Amino acid sequence: MQKTVYLLLILTLLSPKLWSQDAGEQQDEEEPEYILPEDEYINYRQIVYMKGDQTFNITLGALFPLFFGGNSGIITNNVKVGGTGTLAYSHFLTSNWFVGGEIGGMFAATLGNNMLYIIPITVYGGYQFLWNRFEFPLGLSVGGATQRHVDNEYFGLFIKPKVSAFFRLNSEFSFGINGAWWIVPQLPKDSSKNVLGNFFELTISARYHF
Repeated sequence: MQKTVYLLLILTLLSPKLWSQDAGEQQDEEEPEYILPEDEYINYRQIVYMKGDQTFNITLGALFPLFFGGNSGIITNNVKVGGTGTLAYSHFLTSNWFVGGEIGGMFAATLGNNMLYIIPITVYGGYQFLWNRFEFPLGLSVGGATQRHVDNEYFGLFIKPKVSAFFRLNSEFSFGINGAWWIVPQLPKDSSKNVLGNFFELTISARYHF
């Protein structure tokens, strides 16, 4: 009888430990430790462009008159700082090379409180460098531009080399800053009135990728 009592007491003392051990093992089986796959530790992967990728750009900013050249050298600059904006489309031929088209415009007041308007329509091509989330397209636009000042109107050649830096926010949008040199010649029939206008564009852009 005493042996039976002792046995019951021993089982009673051991049973909580056995139950707690079983519960711990059951909990470990139900809630295994989750280890993130290696790829999920990476916050961003550089997006690689492919042939056929396209972008649409909206650009706004300021245009600074630099200098104007004539047959006799540098001539007086009567143009003030103005505003500019463009809409552009790009199509990637490879992961880096692209071509596209652009339409834009600028306006600026002159010292005589008149307005100068230039409306360029161009085609362009370029090469884009990639580094992490940053994209650096270099391009050259060539086309024609309508120039209007008071009652004088002229249509002629327009050239614009451009460098940009964009931050890729996600797969659809990037935002950046641009610097471009506007080369705007006026070559009328009277060669004594030839003028070569030079402007510097400083703008910001929003770019949609599709």
